[in-house]
Amino acid sequence: ERIVMPGLERNGCARLPRALSWVWLLALLVSGRASADDDGERFFLERIEPVLKSECFRCHSTSADEVQAGLLLDSQDGMLRGGDNGRAVDLDSAGNSLLLQALRHENGLEMPPDRPQLAPEVISDFTKWIELGAPNPRRQDPQVAAKLREDARRHWAFQPVRKPALPAVSDPAWAATPIDAFILSKLDERGWTPAPAAERRELIRRVTFDLTGLPPTPDEVQAFLVDCSPDAFARVVDRLLDSPQYGERWAQHWLDVVRYAETEGFEYDKHLPDAWRYRDYVIDSLNHDKPYDQFVAEQLAGDEIAPGDVESETAAIFHRLGPVRRNAGNPELAFSRNEVLTERTNVVGEAFLGLTVGCARCHDHKLEPISQQDYYRLQAYIAATQEHDIVLASADEVAALEAQSKSIRDQIAQLKEQARGQTGEAKAGLLAEIAQLELQLPPAPPTIPGIRNDFERFQPVHLLRRGLTENKGEQVGPRPLDVLTRDNEPELPVDSPRPREQLARWLTDPSHPLTARVYVNRLWQHNFGAGLVRTASDFGTHGATPSHPELLDWLAATLVENGWHSKPLHRAIVLSSTYRQSSRSPHEAEYAAADPDNALLWRFTRRRLSAEEVRDAMLAVSGRLNLKAGGPSVMIPVDPELVQLLYKPTQWQVTEDAAEHDRRSIYLIAKRNLRLPFMEVFDAPTLQTSCPDRAASIHAPQALELLNGSLANEMAGAFAERLVRETNGGDDHGAVITRAYALSLGREPTDQERELSRSFLHDQPLREFALAIFNLNDFIYVD
Repeated sequence: ERIVMPGLERNGCARLPRALSWVWLLALLVSGRASADDDGERFFLERIEPVLKSECFRCHSTSADEVQAGLLLDSQDGMLRGGDNGRAVDLDSAGNSLLLQALRHENGLEMPPDRPQLAPEVISDFTKWIELGAPNPRRQDPQVAAKLREDARRHWAFQPVRKPALPAVSDPAWAATPIDAFILSKLDERGWTPAPAAERRELIRRVTFDLTGLPPTPDEVQAFLVDCSPDAFARVVDRLLDSPQYGERWAQHWLDVVRYAETEGFEYDKHLPDAWRYRDYVIDSLNHDKPYDQFVAEQLAGDEIAPGDVESETAAIFHRLGPVRRNAGNPELAFSRNEVLTERTNVVGEAFLGLTVGCARCHDHKLEPISQQDYYRLQAYIAATQEHDIVLASADEVAALEAQSKSIRDQIAQLKEQARGQTGEAKAGLLAEIAQLELQLPPAPPTIPGIRNDFERFQPVHLLRRGLTENKGEQVGPRPLDVLTRDNEPELPVDSPRPREQLARWLTDPSHPLTARVYVNRLWQHNFGAGLVRTASDFGTHGATPSHPELLDWLAATLVENGWHSKPLHRAIVLSSTYRQSSRSPHEAEYAAADPDNALLWRFTRRRLSAEEVRDAMLAVSGRLNLKAGGPSVMIPVDPELVQLLYKPTQWQVTEDAAEHDRRSIYLIAKRNLRLPFMEVFDAPTLQTSCPDRAASIHAPQALELLNGSLANEMAGAFAERLVRETNGGDDHGAVITRAYALSLGREPTDQERELSRSFLHDQPLREFALAIFNLNDFIYVD
C-alpha cells in the first residue's frame, strides 16, 4: 500500500482516461489557483504598492523617521499585525478594514492626513485588492522582519522564565503554599476574599477523581472523615499520587494532546500493530514520575538516543500516532510524504511548544512571528524519519510463527477451492472448517511501530510555496524558530546524524521559555478546569494572556528546579488552599458579574466528569471494574450497524474474555473510524488532531444515553445486585439507600433524598433506582 493525499477516491485514477486522471486534474486545479495568486500579487505590485510608497511609507514603514501609530505598511506582516488602532487589513471583512476607512476618511481616520481623499479608482483598487486576500509578495522585508522579530521577542511567553518573589498578602494564614500567595494577591487587588474551604466529603471526592479518575470508596471517605490529624489530607494526596491509577488518569490528558489512536483513519483505518505500547509507556512514565525533559526527549528521539532499548523505541511511537491515508493506486508519493511530515511537524509545535506552527506551512504565519522558513526548518528535524517496525521476537520465533501461519493458510486456500464447487450443507461444512482454521492462525509477533532515520531515502527540505511539493523554494536545514533563538544561529547540516535529539535538547534546555510553561499550564488546567493560559496549545501573541503570569513562571521554574519531576508540583497544587476551596462562594453574584469565568479563582470551579470518568465510575460503583493494568487494547461489543460501516468489518473483533470488557476506559481500543457511542456523546475527542482542551457540552443525547443506553442499564443491573449483596438481601430500603449514596456519591442522602428514594423503591425495582442514581447531577459532576 502507498500513502495518498486526502480527498482522492480509491482507484479514482483507474476510472478515468489517463490524460484526465485525478492527479492531472488536481495539477490543473492547482496551477489555476497558482495563476490566480500570481495575478493578485501582480495587481499589488502594479496598482497598490506605488500608492503606498508615494502616500504612506513616509509615516508607516521601517524607513520612516518616526513610525506613526505603530503601523507598518511595507510588508504583509505589518499590515496584518496593525498598529495602535488594530489590524490595517481585515481579511474576513474587507469593507471594515481600517486601511479602507482611512482612505475614505471615515470614523476619524484620514490617509493621507490633512489632504483630500485619493481618487475613487485608487480606493476601488485597494478594495479589490483586500477582497482578493491582500496578496503581497513583500511578506517579510528583512528590515521589517527584524523589527517585528524584536517586537515579538518582547511577548511574555518568549521571555526567559524567572522565578518571582512571593507577593505580600492580606491573610498569610490562608496562603498555605506559595501558590496561594499568588492567587490571594490578585484577589486582594480587588478587595475580594476566597471561598470557604470545601467540606471534607467534597474534598476527598474531588481529589480522588482528579488524581485517579475514579470515585473514592466508602471506606476511604470514612477514614478521611475520622482522621483529625493536621496532615490527614496530605496523606490522602500521597496515597493517590502513589496509586497505579494516577498514571491511568493523567495519561489520558497527554494522549489527547498527542492525538493518540491505534489506527490510521481515513478509508482503510489500518491498525497500527501494538500501538498500545505507547499508551502503557505514558502511564508508566507518569506513575514513576519520569522527568518531563526525559519524557519529551524519548518521544521525539528515543530511537536515536537509545536504539534497541524497548522503552525508548516505544516512546518514539509518538511519531506514528497521526492519521495516514493509504492507497495502492496513487503515485503521488512526494505529496503524500509531505502530508505525513506536515502532520508530525504540527503536533510537535502544539504539544511541546504550545504554538500554532502549522499555520505557517503555506505562507508566513498571519498572526504570529513564525515564518514559513521557520516551519520548514522545524520540519527538517524530522525529515529523515521513515516507518520502521521493530519485531520483539527472535529470528527463530518469527520463523516458527511464519511457518505455522503458512501451513494454516495453505489449508484454508485448499478448502476455499473445494467450497467453490459445492452448495448447501457441503459448502456450509467447508466454510465452518475454514472459520475454525482462521481462529487457529497464530498472532503476529509483538512489534513496536517505530521509526528510523533513513538518509539513503532522505529528501532535503525546501520551502514549499503554498505548501505544494511542486513549488519548491529554498532548501533549509534544522534550526529553532527565529523568535526563540539568536539571529546568527546557524542551521544544522541537512544530514545531521541525530537531528531529533538536537530538537529535544533545544526544547528541554532549562532556559527555553516555552516548554516548562506549556507543561505546567496543562498540569494546572486539569486540576482547575482551565489553564492559567486558557489557550493551552497557543502561547503565541494572539493566544490568551495568563491570568496569573507570576504564578505560571513560579510553577515553571519550580518544575525545572525539581529536576523536571511533576509529582512534587502536583502535590503542591492539590494541597493549596486555592484547590481546597468550596465551589460555592457567599459573594457568588458579585464576583461572577465581574469574573464570570472564575479566572481569578475566587472559588473552585465545578466540573463534569469526562467520558472515561463517567464510564469508569459506573463500573467502580457497580463492583464490576477490572483494574488489570496494561497490555493489548480491548474491543467491547458495539452495535453491529456501526461495525458494518467499517471498510473491513473484520477489523472489529470483540475481545473474547468478557472480564476484559470491564477494564478502565483508557484500555479500550482507540480506533479512529469507530468511536464508541458512549464516549462520543460525552465529548471524547475525534482522535484526528491534537486536543488540548475537551469540550464539556450539555445536550439531550447525554441524558438519553444515561437513561436508555446499554452500558448504563447493564451497570445499573450490576449495581442493584451489589446493593442486594451488601445489605443482606436488599429488603431494608433504608440500608439500601444509605449504601447506594455512599458508593456512588461518597455521602449520606439528605432527608428529602431519603424520603424520595423510599417512595421510588416502593413502586419501582431496585435496578431502576440504581439507574436513577447514575442520572443524578451529583454523580456526573464534581464539586
